[in-house]
Amino acid sequence: SDTIPCLLSPWSEWSDCSVTCGKGMRTRQRMLKSAAELGDCNEELEQAEKCMLPECPIDCELTEWSQWSECNTSCGKGHMIRTRMIKIEPQFGGTACPETVQRTKCRVRKCLRGAGMEKRRWKEAR
Repeated sequence: SDTIPCLLSPWSEWSDCSVTCGKGMRTRQRMLKSAAELGDCNEELEQAEKCMLPECPIDCELTEWSQWSECNTSCGKGHMIRTRMIKIEPQFGGTACPETVQRTKCRVRKCLRGAGMEKRRWKEAR
């Protein structure tokens, strides 16, 4: 008996890429129009291929904060800082790096008023 040639629908449009950024796959299909009993059909009904979209954004990544530094004065009001390092620089529109240095006020014991006080007394006395 004669085998009936495969009757196939045209290929569908390619699907969207399987990812929203970077490397993915896309597929297309076609259908068998003839009934399967009419003979074996070995044509492929699906195809896949790679697709590439713009690079995925890479967000900034930072280390943990360091310990706070010592107060920068030995008496009175001063400040101390802490820092963190950038581990990964942002790319392709990823989130920008936030601050890497913070400062805060600190206060050590009161400064003893020395020479300054004497000058003032001298002015008042005049």
